[in-house]
Amino acid sequence: MRWWVRRIVGGIAFFIAAIGVLSVVTMLLWNALVPALFKGPTVSFGQAVGLLLLSHILLRGASPGRYGYGWGRERWRRRFEERLRTMTPEERERFRERWRRRCGSPDDQESPPKTEPRV
Repeated sequence: MRWWVRRIVGGIAFFIAAIGVLSVVTMLLWNALVPALFKGPTVSFGQAVGLLLLSHILLRGASPGRYGYGWGRERWRRRFEERLRTMTPEERERFRERWRRRCGSPDDQESPPKTEPRV
């Protein structure tokens, strides 16, 4: 029972150390480049942590999943395509028809009748 406690504590310590190292590297790179190139401000350690968090949200998404939102979408797409490949043509057509009834496609929808404007 004690090995998993050590593993959790070690994981938390590694996570905190990684955040610290990445934040220091971000702060040093920012302070070395941005003020000289763009006449921008320097950043503190806390601001570097915020920049890392912001870049993670903007570039990877705020998904709580291990591999980010895109990985789950890609996995779903592959599983869906595999399922379609294993279907018979009749099953595929039934699936398409159910999908069209549920969601509708622009080709299947009739345009609403035009009414004369009231004056």
